[in-house]
Amino acid sequence: MRHHFLIALSASAMLANAALADTTVQMHAVNAKGTAEAIGSVSISESAYGLVFTPQLKGLEPGVHGFHIHENPSCEPATKDGKPVAAGGAGDHFDPEKTGKHGAPWGDGHMGDLPAVYVDSNGASTNPVLAPRLKKLSDISGRALMVHHGGDNHSDSPKPLGGGGARVACGVISPQR
Repeated sequence: MRHHFLIALSASAMLANAALADTTVQMHAVNAKGTAEAIGSVSISESAYGLVFTPQLKGLEPGVHGFHIHENPSCEPATKDGKPVAAGGAGDHFDPEKTGKHGAPWGDGHMGDLPAVYVDSNGASTNPVLAPRLKKLSDISGRALMVHHGGDNHSDSPKPLGGGGARVACGVISPQR
């Protein structure tokens, strides 16, 4: 009987840990006035290969979009150089190593550099992307997840931060307990 109890207790502990291994971020369109309508969500889960980001987004412009983790847990607008910035409260790309450079998700730049997301001709994004340098949800909890207008060349050349455009969607990654 005691043996069965220990097995059940161990299984419960493993299931409890598995429940902490994923989260869902609610995403909203953003503009210089604040957050707008909900456009879907992004599920984030831990895997043996890194964090997997699975978008279920709609209402975006078709094509490739920059996708990043930003340092602050805010999607509120802010002012930069006297101009309003959509979701500027999210701050810069998450860069705990203080590299100061934008790069590929598998490179040595910002930890917040994610693979770009693809939006189909109907405005939907559903293809998962893998961030191999990010291993645990706890590393990114309490930060913002951002979709930028336009692509991302994963370089600071010829334009800084991958050449991506304005912030078009944002969500806050809830702190993990």
